[in-house]
Amino acid sequence: MTSTGSTASFDAASFDASALVFSTVEPDEHQRWSTWPATTPSERGPLPRPDWVVTSAAAIDTELGVVKSGKEADLFLIERAVPGVDSGAPGSTGQATLLAAKRYRGSEHSDFHRSAVYTEGRGTRRSRDARAVKTGTAFGREVARVQWALAEFAALCRLTELGAAVPYPVQVHETEVLMEFIGDGRVAAPRLAQIRADASELRELFQQVVTFMRTLARAGLTHGDLSPYNLLVDRGRVVAIDLPQVIDVVANPSGFDLMHRDCVNVCTWFSRQRLECDPEQLFGELVGEVGW
Repeated sequence: MTSTGSTASFDAASFDASALVFSTVEPDEHQRWSTWPATTPSERGPLPRPDWVVTSAAAIDTELGVVKSGKEADLFLIERAVPGVDSGAPGSTGQATLLAAKRYRGSEHSDFHRSAVYTEGRGTRRSRDARAVKTGTAFGREVARVQWALAEFAALCRLTELGAAVPYPVQVHETEVLMEFIGDGRVAAPRLAQIRADASELRELFQQVVTFMRTLARAGLTHGDLSPYNLLVDRGRVVAIDLPQVIDVVANPSGFDLMHRDCVNVCTWFSRQRLECDPEQLFGELVGEVGW
């Protein structure tokens, strides 16, 4: 076919091969090409994007080990870097960073026993998928792990936009959620349950947790499974994790019951550390914050 439009000629003499951004290095068995180019805009974190997020198609993901294993998902430490760039602190070059990769397990490893109470009030576009999840077939379990990955990514995006203290969500790709790694170097931040603090430090930590809960309540949400085991303390800053079940307290018939349970779980732990707090008072304050 002959084109009738005008085209620019290719000048081989002026072509600069170094302008191409693809690496000639091949990943080894513990590496892969960055999955960023395979994602769509809706599968990427909200704007403005932090400058430490590596988006180059030349980047390679290197697995550095397992951070945590769970019943439904495993958390891996990933270095995403353009070959030839030394890894450093996030934001140092924009070409190398550490990420947490949460991978929801396949049906051969997990039955997804997470209670259906969390999904009440949520819609499922395809009735076939909804039936499969409900009946617990192998296909249904595969659908469920994709749905939980998408739910966690959506919750992270929403809470990031609300200004809540959560890891920044970099991307979701199939059943893997890539997010900001919370820790010092390659060492993950400790959980609140592991912290030993004096009275003044406990008060500050408690206020941060309450601020997080208030931020959610003002958006009509609650964590749904909040405890000292899914709150990290990163150099004095409390960061909430494990968020796929975030609840719309109005749409979900059990929403306020789950909010109350969050309050009880939080206050029980702080009370055991000899910090006086009242779960009923906290619950009442949060209910008053809920936007109807």
